[in-house]
Amino acid sequence: MNIRSLTRGDGAVIGAAVLLFIASFLDYFSTECDGPAEYCDKAPSFNAWEDTDQLLIVLPSVFLAGIIGAALLVIGRFLPEGRKLGPVTLPQLGTGLILTSAWGAVWSLMLAPDGANVSAGAILAVLATLIAAVAAFITPIVPALGAPLVPAGGAGPAPYGGQYPQQGGYGYPGGPQGGQPGPYGAQPGQGQPYGQQPGQPQAGQPGQPGPAQPAGGAQGPAGGAPDPNFQPFWFAVPMARPLFPEDGSPQPIAELAPGTWYLAVEQRGQALIAQTQDGRRGVLQDTSNIQRG
Repeated sequence: MNIRSLTRGDGAVIGAAVLLFIASFLDYFSTECDGPAEYCDKAPSFNAWEDTDQLLIVLPSVFLAGIIGAALLVIGRFLPEGRKLGPVTLPQLGTGLILTSAWGAVWSLMLAPDGANVSAGAILAVLATLIAAVAAFITPIVPALGAPLVPAGGAGPAPYGGQYPQQGGYGYPGGPQGGQPGPYGAQPGQGQPYGQQPGQPQAGQPGQPGPAQPAGGAQGPAGGAPDPNFQPFWFAVPMARPLFPEDGSPQPIAELAPGTWYLAVEQRGQALIAQTQDGRRGVLQDTSNIQRG
């Protein structure tokens, strides 16, 4: 489980779920007291956890639906992309429950019992469910919310048992020339690929066969012909994404984690051939919202 799989939008959903849980213990409705002052302190007020007919449906449809939906959405971020529960993924199911919770919170205010006043619990429930619903719904289409919750370089375990790259080292886009990535295959601090003399053509350049471009432009199992004008570049993913074998097998060989720089060595249609820090190469099929180094 890698916390770097979470996005800023997921952080907003988690915060809203915590606020919703707190709101469930606050008074949802309260009634006015028209009698003597000594009896007004005993005027009925109740929260979602109390066994009352007025709030019988509020607990499962507003609070539990919202909290469970947020939990499913977050758990789904740690699973391989494409893993489904029946016809839907866990984030999709969680988003649906969150939207249901927001609708239930708004609808319960319109069906308040006669003579009842809306209390702090109901107001916080509406705010929390609306925040969670908006964040869950627009995170996949808003790059700012799709950015990693924990920025690169923060605390956290390094993937595949390695260390996060330092500046100028493998896996960091700050290359040897003015902060630009070095050519594919170059060692830190060198401007030419490892084992190649200055002035020689570099492997992977247009018109030159090499590791980044198969000779003859053959079409691989990943789909699509290699782009002859492609230049290798460093990139990072906004959330955990699987890396599939180049032979077209459906079983992922690795998982790209947010906060880590990877090298794109080839492009085939909309997919990228990426290389991990330990030298494994595979096909990244989902290239949406990636951050180029």
